[in-house]
Amino acid sequence: MNDPGDAETPPSPDHPNRDDAAAAPGRSGFLSSTDPSAAQVTAAEAERKMASEINPGARAMVVAAAVLVLLLSFSLPHSGVANGWDVLVSSDNAGAEAIALPSRIFVTLAVAFGAVMSMLALVTRMWVVAWAALAGCALGSVFGMLAVWSRQTVSPNLDVAGVGPGLLLGWVTVIFLTFHWLKVVWGRTVAQMDAEQERRRLTAEAEQRGDLPPGSGAFRPKLK
Repeated sequence: MNDPGDAETPPSPDHPNRDDAAAAPGRSGFLSSTDPSAAQVTAAEAERKMASEINPGARAMVVAAAVLVLLLSFSLPHSGVANGWDVLVSSDNAGAEAIALPSRIFVTLAVAFGAVMSMLALVTRMWVVAWAALAGCALGSVFGMLAVWSRQTVSPNLDVAGVGPGLLLGWVTVIFLTFHWLKVVWGRTVAQMDAEQERRRLTAEAEQRGDLPPGSGAFRPKLK
């Protein structure tokens, strides 16, 4: 007959056994998957990532194709015998066609921001680079309009050609890039606002539960 002293005594609430301690990650010092602090850290990291990166998605292929079209337009006549590359480097053909300053500024902005900066934004996915591409393309759209106007108002005493297909195609492509970069930058801004709202909500809930002292979280109200 077994000794009554050998019988297992049920664990008391004050002294849980080791199996119960292992099954309770909250009491053993490890963070559970529903830990509010971990959720706040995750939300803060997502907000920081959205603050510095863009996600163009399917627009990346559209922008890349538009850059190729823009570069192709430089091989077409900008005006008369001068193509876009002639205008960019101020060659003799550009001088013979009396290319005005707006056209020179336009092709420079188109190459610097429409082509180079756009490709850098797609490769690096940095929001700052995408914003610079947007600003440069928007400015290039304005100078493209001035370039077309300058070729239509050339002096009748000059024996030069008017607007070429390369100038029109390049101008339309820069406007197209401006529109798409605006959508990318604005989409990133909306996503960042959603992430910020989620972080604010988690911080407020943690303060209400008493996990954080009031005002000690990452909650930063907007300034009006």
